[in-house]
Amino acid sequence: MIGIINYDSGNTRSVQNALERMGAPYILSDKKEVLETCTHIIFPGVGSARSAMASLKERDLEDWIKNYKKPFLGICLGMQLLFEFSEEGDTPCLGILEGRVKKFQATKKIPHMGWNQITPDNSYFYFVHSYYVPLNKYTTAECQYADEVLSAVVCKDNFIGMQFHPEKSGDLGQDLLFEFINNG
Repeated sequence: MIGIINYDSGNTRSVQNALERMGAPYILSDKKEVLETCTHIIFPGVGSARSAMASLKERDLEDWIKNYKKPFLGICLGMQLLFEFSEEGDTPCLGILEGRVKKFQATKKIPHMGWNQITPDNSYFYFVHSYYVPLNKYTTAECQYADEVLSAVVCKDNFIGMQFHPEKSGDLGQDLLFEFINNG
């Protein structure tokens, strides 16, 4: 069973739709007791870092996420919240991964929205974000937007983060979700 964290900041419906297309069983919950029974967790995110962190604290999920040992996928804001700090609202985040989330400079069209290519495999995925994670020791795939080269995928232990939306990225995104669910 796949657990989707429901914390009022997630893009949960599109993740649910992607899992339904795959025939993957899932549960949407904000209860750590329920989520703990799942084999994999998806942490989707859309919205503000500050309100998302407040929602996680309100639901007593912050420490639970930090200590989670099974496969865990953070998507978009869900990836950014894995880091120590976000410039969005000067927000302390979960601190699972070292680093800071930065805001794109005003010289770029913000948000970064649409299809963009990631390396090393040169595949295209769908992005929507105004903040980004610079390249760091956790980066396993990168993307260029205007003058910035940013982390498109990060990994540490059981935690994987994707800045793009695999659930909105067609067959390739579906393949990534399938890989995560079946191989963690």
